[in-house]
Amino acid sequence: MKHLIYGAVLAAGMAAPVAAAEEMRCSHQLPPGHHIAKVIDQWAAEIESQSNGEIDVQVFGANSLVGPRENIVSVAKGNIECAFSINPQWGKTLPLMNVTLKPYAVTDLETLAAWPSSDAANFLNEKLLEKGVHNAVWLFTTRMTAITSNDKPLINPADFKGVKIRGLNPVSDAFLVAMGAAPSAMSGSKVYEALSTGVIDAGMTDVAAAYSRKYYEVQDQANVMPLFSVFFHGYLNPAWYNGLSDSQKAAIDTAGAKAAEWAVAASEEASSAAPDQLVEKGMAVHMQTAEEQAEWQAIMGPAFDKSFGEATGEDGVKLIELVNGIAG
Repeated sequence: MKHLIYGAVLAAGMAAPVAAAEEMRCSHQLPPGHHIAKVIDQWAAEIESQSNGEIDVQVFGANSLVGPRENIVSVAKGNIECAFSINPQWGKTLPLMNVTLKPYAVTDLETLAAWPSSDAANFLNEKLLEKGVHNAVWLFTTRMTAITSNDKPLINPADFKGVKIRGLNPVSDAFLVAMGAAPSAMSGSKVYEALSTGVIDAGMTDVAAAYSRKYYEVQDQANVMPLFSVFFHGYLNPAWYNGLSDSQKAAIDTAGAKAAEWAVAASEEASSAAPDQLVEKGMAVHMQTAEEQAEWQAIMGPAFDKSFGEATGEDGVKLIELVNGIAG
């Protein structure tokens, strides 16, 4: 009977009902002014365009939908369809995601540009799916880190002794401990308040984020160096994604490939402009020298290797090999 009614409607010259667009609520922690927040908005618009409006992407930034610590679980459980996290936020849940945090190891532009389609990224995509999320896009956000402080810059290893500093997670924070610091892991959105109230003494963030998050209001020193690389990656609830049509999935894939390129360009532009912007706001900015880098690397590198190896085992060895082969 259903088919007969449908046929009668068409015979009468009436249009068939239009299916409602797939709702895709997407959470992230970035403030609107952050360069990657702008790329995420562009990515969302591209998905809607590529899908001819069949997917309605609703972006909720600045923790307005779900907090950073809840994003992964919320997507895995299907409470929301989509979220973004920085790779360090996987911590002990998937310690392999810390691979790009190895000091001075994954910061050349060729490697980062090739990352989204690399065997290393595909290996992590499989591991992410095992943890309950379908990875949709890798957005390179930084290869230049700013370590901020007050009154005195943190330049020499001895400067870090006893300093309470923003950390990322237990696996990667080993290199800060090796420098004598006392790291406290927290999301980027929490750092400004922690600095302003004295919960921590020093910040550690993408140099562009130091500007967009207005660290210059609570810190007056910044040491900038190519310490590690960080990605924001967007991921989807697998059941929701698997329910899409092939064309809708293709729209998400196409938008993801484009956004990865946009992120590289936006991040490079932001990183190159940020040091001067911080100076204009009154911060004293030190650019790390090659000699200082070598001294830091000699201390930080072995500490990270030990921590990463203990946390990841054979999978970590394989992933390091895949990363080393990206640009090679």
